[in-house]
Amino acid sequence: MADNAKLIIDLVRDEGLKLMPYHCTAGKLTIGVGRNLDDVGISKDEAMNLLASDLARTVKECEKQSWWLAVADDEVRSRAMLNMCFNLGIRRLSGFKNTLDAIHDKRWKDAAAGMRASLWAKQVGARAERLAKMVETGKDA
Repeated sequence: MADNAKLIIDLVRDEGLKLMPYHCTAGKLTIGVGRNLDDVGISKDEAMNLLASDLARTVKECEKQSWWLAVADDEVRSRAMLNMCFNLGIRRLSGFKNTLDAIHDKRWKDAAAGMRASLWAKQVGARAERLAKMVETGKDA
């Protein structure tokens, strides 16, 4: 059996380590150390590991925001805002200034109205309505 540690060093040297998707010399969408996404994809376990990592990053980003204190101890509203941030990214979510100001001040109806009035709501439809209801009522929708 080959020494995996040495094999890994060899493969990283030969395949490269790319943290963003790229097209390999055969034209296949690839990431990491030669992972052919077109033909191999990822497993459910790998997808869940990526989700866990992405969610941890999202939580850290939200915890740095002044509005977060208004929802931090509110399981439903914090979940709604994490969902929205996960979808938009913190940079785009930060553009919801009036909505985030309303959340900061716990003006839940105003916050929900801002969510509903956005281009994002038009793009994601039922998701936005469900999250807006969660923010407005503090209850699962």
